[in-house]
Amino acid sequence: MSLPPEKASELKQIIHNHLIKMNIHRKIRDVLSETVREDLDPGHSSLSEEDFLRALQRRGIVDDVMKDLHFSKEVPDTELELQNTPKPATHFIDKDPTKLKKTNMDPARRYLYLQVLGGKAFLEHLQEPEPLPGQVCSTFTLYLHFRNQRFHSKPVPCACEPDLQEGFLLEIHREGLGDGSKMADATTMLSICDPVHLVLIKRDASSETTLVSSYFLDWRTVLSSPSGKTSIAVELLGVGSECKVTAGVLNMSLDLYPPLSEILSPDIITTQQSLERQKTTEKERLFLVYAKQWWREFLEIRPANQSKLVKIFAQDENGVNRPVCSYVRVLRAGRLLESPRQAARFVSLLGLEKAPVVGGGGGGKQEQWCSLLAFLCRNKGDCEDHATLLCSLLLGFGLDAYVCVGTKPKSLAHTWVMTRGTDSTITFWESLTAHRYLHQAIDPDAPPLAPQPRPSYPYRTIGCVFNHRSFLANCQPSDAVELCSFDFHNQSQWKAMSEEAVGSVCSPGSTTSLPPLPPLCGPSLEPSAASNQLELELRYLVVEHRKDLGLYYSRSLCLPPGPWPVL
Repeated sequence: MSLPPEKASELKQIIHNHLIKMNIHRKIRDVLSETVREDLDPGHSSLSEEDFLRALQRRGIVDDVMKDLHFSKEVPDTELELQNTPKPATHFIDKDPTKLKKTNMDPARRYLYLQVLGGKAFLEHLQEPEPLPGQVCSTFTLYLHFRNQRFHSKPVPCACEPDLQEGFLLEIHREGLGDGSKMADATTMLSICDPVHLVLIKRDASSETTLVSSYFLDWRTVLSSPSGKTSIAVELLGVGSECKVTAGVLNMSLDLYPPLSEILSPDIITTQQSLERQKTTEKERLFLVYAKQWWREFLEIRPANQSKLVKIFAQDENGVNRPVCSYVRVLRAGRLLESPRQAARFVSLLGLEKAPVVGGGGGGKQEQWCSLLAFLCRNKGDCEDHATLLCSLLLGFGLDAYVCVGTKPKSLAHTWVMTRGTDSTITFWESLTAHRYLHQAIDPDAPPLAPQPRPSYPYRTIGCVFNHRSFLANCQPSDAVELCSFDFHNQSQWKAMSEEAVGSVCSPGSTTSLPPLPPLCGPSLEPSAASNQLELELRYLVVEHRKDLGLYYSRSLCLPPGPWPVL
């Protein structure tokens, strides 16, 4: 194997430095003088190179040089990954071991190192029994999102003081045009109001997930630390009906790399945060005033509008009322999803679970529209979560998509998605099943014997539609879906909110209370490799099954598209 010239010169320099460190020249001179004085016969006129090397070997000089050299065995990548894979604890099974990888830090960028130093006061697990060795138990996993960066911790057993020990390296970059390669200074970082979104998920022994807490961390307190490091205790609150109850406490430390040359005073940071809150509060107040006036005007159009399902605000997992338009964003999936139909299939694979209700009776439904990160991390949610995610993905594909709020049979409240084509074609998308339905309105003024389209969709009424920029309420005489026209430009049929008013509280960056939009992550498994492995295992099971039945079998069995004929 030949080395490049620069590598060869570097290797020579390393060997030269090692020999100088051993003082090898003095040892060679001593051996040379002793050899000439003692071992050289009078008949010899000169000392050969072979004689001198044998003399060095007899006196142990060569052995000393070889002992000081340390050769590192080159380990293949696969073995290295196995060695670096953390071993699961003896008291629970880690189904998804996280492989730690080294990260190259750009010296021209600023980084925030967020370290979780353990949890405490998770009183719900105070009496949690100690699992037996190898027993599957409930685990906590912490998910994190900051400025288009997503990470998660290793699962740890649920306990009153869970051993959450993780570190996350977050890049703090500037968003201005041409500023991406510049290091963010203290003033720039003070203007970055994006929080670190923390989501804690509990997974029980049957792999059912539960949303424990959703917390938005303002990290800018580290800007006032002289050492560029600060420690904080984060109190995590529950979700839904328990949003005012403490779920637990996480101890954290925040480090800036490289440290700031000039720090900010705590008063400056407090003032900036106060100004941001005042600005957000004022925008929300003005939108609320506008929404009340808009609602009064909507009721004046027709008294029957009072009974229509028009939803302007919805509570998130933290019990905060937000405009429904803020739950929809333009979400581009890149290469992860190739088409709108694939996006619908992806959303339908996420589980359906209604928010739990404390107490029974009444048949009421607990309202909880989850933020996108909480929905994705939990891998399940209500129909509203599915509909807002599908609408966001369809908008990312360039479709004119809206979330529809209405009812199904038996007057059950439901949400689904609608798209409008360039030829005014209306298509309904059921986010729970990925089914699509073409809408054809029934003409109530047509003759009795005239043929009318028969609707195939399961929707009965529709009260309003919305996306990230528009909100429109149905003010037609009937809110039955089969009778509705979806000409949104007709003000006698649909009453629209001002796009400026909606954008003031729902557009990205308009208020600091809006949760940031997380990106989609690629699959943790390689589909081709996983399918090949599954086919090999299935082939082995089929062969063993046929052997047990005394049937013919072949080691080179090829599975057809449907495996059942082989059985």
